[in-house]
Formats: sequence, C-alpha cells, structure tokens
Amino acid sequence: MAQDNQSPDTKNIVLAVLLSSIVLIGWTFLAERFLPAAPEPAPKAAATATVAAAPAPAAPGAATAAPAPSVRAAVNAPRVRVETPRLNGSINLAGARFDDLVLPTHRQTLEKDAPAVRLFARTGSANAQFAQFGWVGAAAPPIDAVWTADRPVLTPKTPVTLSWTSPQGLVFRQKISVDSDYLFTVEQSIQNPGAQAVSLQPFGLVSRKGEAPGAEVNVHVGPIGVLDGTLKDSDLEYETLREDGPQRFTSTGGWLGLTEKYWLAASVPDQKAKIAASFQYAGGQYQADWLAGAITVPAGGTASTTVRLFAGAKEVDLLDRYTEAGIPRLDKAVSWGWFEAIAKPIFYLLDWLFKFTGNFGVAIIGLTLIVRALMFPIANKQYESMAKMRLVGPRMKAIQEKYKDDKLRAQQEMMAIYKTEKVNPLAGCLPILLQIPIFYALYKTLLISIEMRHQPFVLWLQDLSAPDPLTPLNLFGLIAWQPPAFIALGVLPILLGVTMWLQQRLNPAALDPVQQQVFAIMPWLFMFFMAPFAAGLQLYWTVNNLVSIVQQLYMNRKYPVPATPPSAAVIDVKPVAAKPAAAQGAPKPPPPRPNGRRRK
Repeated sequence: MAQDNQSPDTKNIVLAVLLSSIVLIGWTFLAERFLPAAPEPAPKAAATATVAAAPAPAAPGAATAAPAPSVRAAVNAPRVRVETPRLNGSINLAGARFDDLVLPTHRQTLEKDAPAVRLFARTGSANAQFAQFGWVGAAAPPIDAVWTADRPVLTPKTPVTLSWTSPQGLVFRQKISVDSDYLFTVEQSIQNPGAQAVSLQPFGLVSRKGEAPGAEVNVHVGPIGVLDGTLKDSDLEYETLREDGPQRFTSTGGWLGLTEKYWLAASVPDQKAKIAASFQYAGGQYQADWLAGAITVPAGGTASTTVRLFAGAKEVDLLDRYTEAGIPRLDKAVSWGWFEAIAKPIFYLLDWLFKFTGNFGVAIIGLTLIVRALMFPIANKQYESMAKMRLVGPRMKAIQEKYKDDKLRAQQEMMAIYKTEKVNPLAGCLPILLQIPIFYALYKTLLISIEMRHQPFVLWLQDLSAPDPLTPLNLFGLIAWQPPAFIALGVLPILLGVTMWLQQRLNPAALDPVQQQVFAIMPWLFMFFMAPFAAGLQLYWTVNNLVSIVQQLYMNRKYPVPATPPSAAVIDVKPVAAKPAAAQGAPKPPPPRPNGRRRK
C-alpha cells in the first residue's frame, strides 16, 4: 500500500475498471480460442459412410456451389403461399423447399417504408437460403421432384398436404402445418402399395449461399445446433468449415441449422431418432443437415415421421416456450455467453419494465435504480469509507512526507490510522466488482436480444440498441458527414464522460501523482471507449453515475473535511513498538540439559 505511495482504494478501482474492460470486450473472444470445449468424439464409421452416400445436390453430406440444372429449371415451379401473422412467403413445390420467407413484423431499418426482414431467399438471389425435408434411398423423391399441393395457401388454420408418387408406385406425402409464430411441423409419410418392403432414410437440411451478415465479437453467427444435449456453436464457425472441412456428429434427436444475430433457421428431427449430423461448406454454400436411420415400409403398409422447422426471430419467451414443448435447448440459440445466469434474469427484468412502462429508455433507468437499490447497503459502506478517507487523507499525506525515507514505517502508521478511524481501504472495490457482471449482462442483452432492437427512448434516440447518432462532430446532423465510429462522440457518451469526471471530483484524491494523472484522463478515455456501444448501455452508465454523485454528495455532507487540514508538525504519529530482544539479535539462552537444568 504505502510502500509505493498508492491509495489502496484507488488502486482497486483501477484494477476493477481494467477487469470490466477485459470482460466486456474480450472474455468470450479469448475463451473461445484459449479455453475450447473438449473435442467431439468421432462418429461411427457407418454413420459417416451413410451421410457421404446421400444424393447431390442438396441432400445431407453434399453441399454444392450451385444447384443442379434441373433445380434451376424449377425456379418458376408452382408454389404454395405462406400467410401467417408473422411470416409471409411461399414454398417451392420443386423439391418442397422452404425458400421464400419474410418477417413482416420486423423491418430492416428504422425507416417507415423499410422492407421487411427476409430470412429465406430463392435460389439465384443474393444470400439465397432455404430449408428442406425428404427421404434418401431407392425410389425416394429426387431432390428437385415437383410435388402436388391440395390447396394453394398455408395458414395456421389450414394445413397443406404435398404428395408425390414414384414410378414404383410409392406415395410420399408431406402434411405441412404452421403456428401463429415461426414453427412449421411436417408429417412425412410413405404408402407402399407394392409387394416388397422398402427402406428409406428421412433427412432435413438448412442451406445458404455465403455468410450471414452481422458477425460481431461475442455474438455467434453461422452453423449452430444442439446434439446429444450439447450446444454446438463456437466450434462451428464459418472459418472452421472452410479450413477444416465438414464437421460430423451423431445424436439422438436435437436440432441444427444456421443462425444470425437476431434470426434462426433450425431443422428439428424426430426426437427419438438417431441421426448423423453434418456441417459443411462447398463452393460458397454452407449447409447444416441431418440423416436419420432407415425406416422400413412393409409391403402394403405405411410409415411416417414428424419433423419441424423453426424459421424466425430469436425471441426469448418464444424460444423458451418451444424448448418446453420438446425442442431441446432451443433457447440456447440466443448467444448469451458465459454470463447467461446473470444476463437472462437482467433481460427478464428489463423486458418486464419495458412492458410496464412502454418505453425502453425508461425501463433502463428503472433497471439502474433497482440495481442501485439492491446494492445500497454495500454501496453505502463504500461511500462512507470513501468519505472517511477524505478526512484522514491529509494525515496520510503528512505521514508519507514525514517518513518518505522509511516506507515500512509509513505503511505501519497508515495501517494504524485505518484501524483507529475504522476505515476500510478496500470497501470501494466490492461494489465496482459487483457491477461488472451486471454491466456485461446489460451489454449482452442490448447486443443480442431481438426484443430490444429498434426500440426508441426520446427525441433523437430512436434505437437504444445502436450507438447515439447525434454528435457535435457533424454539428448534430447539420453537416452531411458521418464520423468514424471511434470518434463519433454522441451526446450520451459526452454526458457519460462529464458525469464520470464529476464523480471523481467528489472522491478522495489519489496520493500518488501518477495516479492523479491517470484518473484525470480516465473519464475522457471512457467517453471515447463507450462511443461505439449501444446508446442504452451509455444511458445506464450515465444514470448510474448521477445516482453515485447524489450518494457521494450526501456522504460528503455527513463527513465534512476540516476547513484547515492538519500539518505534518501537529500530527501525532506514535512510534512503532520495539521489537523483542530475540528479534533484535540478542543472544539466545543455552539449551536445557537432559535433566531439565540449564548450563551456566
């Protein structure tokens, strides 16, 4: 402590700030690379061979750079319209492909006439993406087979049945139903009127051209799945598939697909079926697929299996509901990261406050006040200790001046003052450390939750999940120029820096001149550091600073500093007690004789 002329309280604050920065920016990034999950055991050879034998171009195990000519020719094939409250689009009857879906309740930008978010796009378009179910084996429908629909429109109240008959007389059917949200259920059945049994394997896949946009640090974008109860995400990056080749797993049930920051396409097999799953890349095409074990259809009999497709926004409550309904750990599609145990409760509280107040910014302010209220007993001790530190500060400085050549003596005298005045120099560290996971949880909530996307506060703050757009660098929008993100200081980051500076002015000054300089520039560094972050996070920090300022002002009035600080000459510094003779090197008494008497 006093050995290097540094205040323990300020030293711990510096450490806490550095730790929070590390957690905020790089913990997940570092953990994914230097603390990887245990490698998945290699699947059985039989399963691998089965997947590799699946037919091209889009069956499991065979992602391709472009669809086969017959699929191109079927681009204009008949379609079944999809009309639900939250999904619009169509199903291509060539291959029974889900390749045209938009989300009408979500817009690409804040503009009123902005187009709806598109999740699936037809073959040949930019970022083409689709999902498909079918069968693998002799007499199975070709990947581009043109199915027949029993009605033209699929709605939550009107399922559609697709059918296709093979040259051998096998009748394949897909009864497709959809709920009012984002879940399709497909009942696949085979009718075998022939005289011999037939064995086929059901499959499902999600495929897209190119990488999904919006990849960010701490947010997983790309292949994802839950296989045998284990989440597969960080070990399935786009780069992994390109450089290391296909990644294969075995599982009973589960799900897999492709995810974006806010959107998910997930193929869900029968949860009792054993599947061979693969994630692969070929010629610009990424694919996640599964292939289940063979199902035997007896002569004159039928067989069926039920599969599902989730295609939509990653709404937390909705994913929780689907998880409870039997899709294992679908809620893990939201990229909460290591702090899920804290981030999810913070989200639920913030979401409740948002629904209660009707304003996201007000909800963040309410969250800030609730967190401060819960931490009040600890924070109160912190500010009380800091106020007392202001009282003993002049005495500490006088001790350092008096014993500047005896660091050990200075430290002993300072510790004696701490004990006498009942000051805990470490009291300021705990509240800051407790704030780190809360701050990070709010950061994750604002970053990844679709519920917070495009939510306004007041005036110019129309999207609190994005940085503050109003900056004096372009005269608050009067100049048609957008500064780079790292210097685009919005109004909220500036307020954050100013309130942080005011808060530091109320703290006891650091004794060390170097520390004083560091703390003098820290508010302005954090102003630039926080500028690219979500405005909601800046709002939380600014309100938190204001509450801290009020609390510190109260404590400073309760423990006022004397108008005239004591000088070094009038400070009574008691000398340290003399060391025992043994410790000073005095001769030791002779050892006792065996009979107990000492030698003289």
